[in-house]
Amino acid sequence: MNNPFYTRIRAALKDSRLQNALDANASRRLLAKQQAISSLEEDWEILRQRAHQLRYQTITKLDEYLDKFIKKTQENGLIVHRAENAQEAVEIVLEIARTHKAKVIAKAKSMVSEEIELNSALEAVGLRVVETDLGEFIIQLRKEHPAHIITPAVHLDRNQVGKTFQEKLGLPFTEDIPTMTAAARSELRQVFIEADIGISGVNFGVAETGTLCVVTNEGNGRMVTTLPPVHIALMGLERLVPSMKDLALMLNLLPRAATGQKISVYTSLIHAPRGEGEIDGAQERHLIILDNGRKAVQNSPLKEALLCIRCGSCLNACPVFREIGGHAYVSLKGKHSPYPGPIGSVISPGLLGQKEFGHLAQASSLCGACKEACPVDIDLPKLLLRIRAGGIKPKKGTRPPGIPLVVTWGLRMFTWLATDECRFSAAQKMVGLFSRFATPKKLWWRFPAITGWGLSRDFPVPATRTFRQLWVSGEIKKPLEIQSETESISGVRSGDKAEFKTADIRSDLSDNQPLVDRFTRELEEINGTYTLCDQSKLAKKLLTFLREHEIRSIMAWDQEHFPDGLLEVLAKEGIDISYKMDPSLIAGLTGGLASCASTGSIAIPAGRGKPLTASLLPEIHLIVIKASQIYADLKSVITLPELHSATSAVLVSGPSRTADIEMTLTVGVHGPRQVHVFCLIDQ
Repeated sequence: MNNPFYTRIRAALKDSRLQNALDANASRRLLAKQQAISSLEEDWEILRQRAHQLRYQTITKLDEYLDKFIKKTQENGLIVHRAENAQEAVEIVLEIARTHKAKVIAKAKSMVSEEIELNSALEAVGLRVVETDLGEFIIQLRKEHPAHIITPAVHLDRNQVGKTFQEKLGLPFTEDIPTMTAAARSELRQVFIEADIGISGVNFGVAETGTLCVVTNEGNGRMVTTLPPVHIALMGLERLVPSMKDLALMLNLLPRAATGQKISVYTSLIHAPRGEGEIDGAQERHLIILDNGRKAVQNSPLKEALLCIRCGSCLNACPVFREIGGHAYVSLKGKHSPYPGPIGSVISPGLLGQKEFGHLAQASSLCGACKEACPVDIDLPKLLLRIRAGGIKPKKGTRPPGIPLVVTWGLRMFTWLATDECRFSAAQKMVGLFSRFATPKKLWWRFPAITGWGLSRDFPVPATRTFRQLWVSGEIKKPLEIQSETESISGVRSGDKAEFKTADIRSDLSDNQPLVDRFTRELEEINGTYTLCDQSKLAKKLLTFLREHEIRSIMAWDQEHFPDGLLEVLAKEGIDISYKMDPSLIAGLTGGLASCASTGSIAIPAGRGKPLTASLLPEIHLIVIKASQIYADLKSVITLPELHSATSAVLVSGPSRTADIEMTLTVGVHGPRQVHVFCLIDQ
């Protein structure tokens, strides 16, 4: 066969280095996911069903939520653009770049930008476009496409990355992953500062508030949405949730399914351009909402595919993807599919064309592992079968792409036999008769390679006796009655609504002690450190920390956002305090609006005298919070009015991190390497 798809498959199966990389990625991801799920206080299956219902309702009423979302984002000050297709989206970006005479564009990870082939279009007009996610940066240097939705460079080992940095950046060869990560940090730091435009994706858009939610671990997502004067957000029109409460549910599921974390390091909540008196944040924000076939999918049998939240969990679970990797998923002409794996085998034909990408659905065993792994319970095997049957609008009598003629005629013959009881019974007896004389060396039932089936699997050995014969003889036992699956999950049936109440969690320290203790444990688990003290000792504790780290200058929020006299004491003790953005400073001091005990996160809003860069640019981030501001769960924090009334805000959960090279965790990428929290006891 000359099909590029099968050529890529054969090459992948022969690549031992790729096989090792895919095996390591899958095993580590799945183990981390299991551990993260076990930390949930609510049943994972119940949360999946709630998320499925929420996403399905949103997609069903998409026009209503989209209108509400657009109206709110415009009220917030964002410039909203609608793009019917990839060409329109690219033209909008190019026009914004021309208007601002842009030369350098810093990009965070965005699957939509891959879908519309944005980078090549921008480079074609002379713009310098730099991918800032570590994995994306590596594959951009190699002129490759992402091999995984979450881990773009999953197909590479440390030796290959080391050689790439040596060849493309002129760095001494090394296989030390922290050294390579530090080199990327150094290389990209100036890009963030010099960029005229920052481009990001959007994980979720919140209809009730017009919030753009961008989730990242490395800090590059915060950089490109905070430092450049212009920010462009690319969002598929299906990426909506109705409310902030619904966003909290999604944020409990997405990081656990994607990377095995309870929450990502940075959850940015963007509402508006830079406000009056603020020293950072984009001065102009654009939102491009892309259709590119999504509305057609919404009104088709593939509608459920739009529920996807791009976690990549189905890729890690799929036994086929784990053998062939993302680069094997190509069109009939060899064009890379931006979305690989089980979900990609549905989305790519749905959005980019059944004729070119419909054959991708053949790369599935239909084992159901993808459905079990999906945090929003998408029935991927069902959707894959629909693609195999012809996709969105199959024409009667046509042969679906990727199916050889011999298979089509074989299935028609089977249909003719199976639709008549006498013919089917006779066929069973005939096959059973031949099976009695079959031996392992006479695999006459093996499908020939021309069918495509024989490339990787054999047809099962036919049974010598029919199911009816085995049943009548008593050799097959009747199954025991079991409780239906929909009733077995804590008594909640599919479709029922469950209400979950959260107790009031604000109190003095004596009542709040369990939350303080849990917050401390969770923070330390994500590599943060912690000091508990009363207000009178805060300055002394801070000075001790700064002197231990030989820090004499810090970037800080204005005094009005800290306990009285704090910065004055630090200044008297010789600490130089800057209130402006200064990339050379080692430490940044901020306050926090609230903290989440279940994830160890701190909510930090932007505002006058509260620069977000103080929590982003320095290598050490120092945070002052109050014990009374620690809440039990994410929903309690994320629904605080003060949080979504700010121009932007971020949930910080430990130091920045990455695992883009050989799944090796490395702390300190584009954001701080250390996060230290000073928690004040109420007086």
